[in-house]
Amino acid sequence: MTGETFERIRDHLVVDVWSDVMCPFCYMGDALLARALEQFPHKDDVEVHYHSFLLMPELSSDTPIDLNELLAAKRGFPREQAAAMNEQIAARGREVGLEYRFDRVLAVSTRTAHELSHFAAAHGKQHEMVQRLFQAYFTDGLNVADHQVLADLATGVGLDRDATLAALASGRFADAVDADVEQARQMGISGVPFFVFAGKYAVSGAQPVEVFGQALETSWNETVGTAAGAGR
Repeated sequence: MTGETFERIRDHLVVDVWSDVMCPFCYMGDALLARALEQFPHKDDVEVHYHSFLLMPELSSDTPIDLNELLAAKRGFPREQAAAMNEQIAARGREVGLEYRFDRVLAVSTRTAHELSHFAAAHGKQHEMVQRLFQAYFTDGLNVADHQVLADLATGVGLDRDATLAALASGRFADAVDADVEQARQMGISGVPFFVFAGKYAVSGAQPVEVFGQALETSWNETVGTAAGAGR
């Protein structure tokens, strides 16, 4: 959440994550971090905060594009090559229990989806909301720029539909998205996912579970664990 990046919470470890809903490796990285947390003895004292990053800020909110066509147009890949690359990602995703349906993906601006993430954070539902947005984009083939679709997704994680629609219509969290994007620029973050543990240790990309586990252990021992020891 904006204004809380790298905050210190007594007896808690904070993991700040920059990601984008349309980033397949962000979805994968989130799942791998979750697996590492399941094995972490202090998992109940870890808070994960998500921050916005826009991989393709130029995309329209009004006109979804077939993903393979987008890759062909933006990256210069032949459609067949784009499909083959996506299948490789899907295969890796299946290894961590994720279903990627790239044939369904609707490439569209994710700015409004990020606004929803911040709205959810204000109501203590950000993690669930981000996970649902990933699934909506990569598995369900939903338009994550459509306010009605987003309101349905928000309702599914326990948020009020009318309040969600009002927040999105007002643009109340647009500044929060812009602040996250600007902070990423200032930090030199050029790709996502990007994880910062306890405001000190950075991990870039969808790394193996063991890498996230080591980052959790090291950052815990050098921040929360040290503070706890000093208090005895």
